[in-house]
Amino acid sequence: MELVQYFKGIIDEDRCAVVICNLSHEIIYMNPAASVRYEKQGGQALVGQSLLDCHNPQSVEMIKKVVLWFGESADHNRIYTFYNEKENKDVYMVALREADGTLIGYYEKHEYRNKETAEKYNF
Repeated sequence: MELVQYFKGIIDEDRCAVVICNLSHEIIYMNPAASVRYEKQGGQALVGQSLLDCHNPQSVEMIKKVVLWFGESADHNRIYTFYNEKENKDVYMVALREADGTLIGYYEKHEYRNKETAEKYNF
């Protein structure tokens, strides 16, 4: 079995929404939880669309800043972006890299748990 299948299996079984994008901000994969979560916005039909089209101008600006920050250092790999009190979840952006550290994309990760104590966008 290809290694890719293992990683896909991990993402697909995650109960939290995971939306994976390339550096052009194109949604290249959504796990089943993300498809359900964003069903009203189009669900799986969002794959191939720009993530930026799904956000307000202020969020678009922050997404672009985070991706630039990811590109500054191979050590910049995860940033806390939002806490949803109603759902008691934290939202992160996480860098995706080649084995040599080259940035190739990012994903949005939702985690349901106690409130994050880090400051938002703490570069």
